[in-house]
Amino acid sequence: MALAVLSARANPLTAESPLTALGATLENYGLMGMGSLHLKDAPGPETLVLLGTSATFWEVLTKSPEYSSNMPDPVDRWSLRALPEIAKAFGAKGVLYPFGGPPYQPFIAWAKQTGAAFDSPVGMLVHHTAGMMISYRGALVFDGHHSLLQQTASSPCDSCPDRPCEAACPVDALSADHAYDVPRCKAHIAAPEGADCMAKGCAVRRACPLSQRFDRPQAQSAHHMRAFLGET
Repeated sequence: MALAVLSARANPLTAESPLTALGATLENYGLMGMGSLHLKDAPGPETLVLLGTSATFWEVLTKSPEYSSNMPDPVDRWSLRALPEIAKAFGAKGVLYPFGGPPYQPFIAWAKQTGAAFDSPVGMLVHHTAGMMISYRGALVFDGHHSLLQQTASSPCDSCPDRPCEAACPVDALSADHAYDVPRCKAHIAAPEGADCMAKGCAVRRACPLSQRFDRPQAQSAHHMRAFLGET
C-alpha cells in the first residue's frame, strides 16, 4: 500500500524521540511505539515510527465502531481510521500499513532495523518488550531525522537459556531451518486437537517468557487465529 499522505501541518516533535512525544496519545489508542528508524532509501531525510498493539488494545478495539459493525477485518479498518488521527495530531506526513497489498511494505525488515525486534530461534520476530505477541498496525512517517528510540544491544533470546519456543509447537509446524509449514498449522488449529491454540493463540508465541509478561488478552489472540483461518 502506498503512503497515505496527510494534509501538511507543523511538526510539533522536538529533538526528543518521536516515541517519547507520542507516548500518552498512543496509550489512549491501545498502541505502543515499537521502534523507529531513519529511512535509508527515502528521497529526503525521513523518520519512521512503528506502531503496534499494547496490552490494552483489545479493550479499545472492542469499544470501537469498527468492532461493533460486525463487518470483516475490524482491526485493519480500525487502523485505517485511528492511525491517520494520530499522524495528523503530531504532524506526520503520512501513514504506512502492513496490510493492503500486494505489494506489501517491508515491516519485518524495518522492525529488525529498529534494534527493538529480532529473529527468534524459531524464525518468528521477537520484540524486546512484547515478546512474540507482536502486532504492527502501521508506521508514521515524519520529515527529517528525529532522535530515535534507544535501541537494545542484543536479542532477548540471547539471555533465554531454556528457549521454550523451540519445543512448543504441538505439530512441529516450525522446522529447525525456520521453514513454516502453514498447511500443517492450519489443519491442526481447525481440528479438535487444536482447540487450545485456537482459543489462546499460537503455542509457540505463548511459550516465550516475554510474551507471558506482556499479558495480551486471550480474546485478542483468538481473534487473530480465526482471522488466520479466514473465519473473520
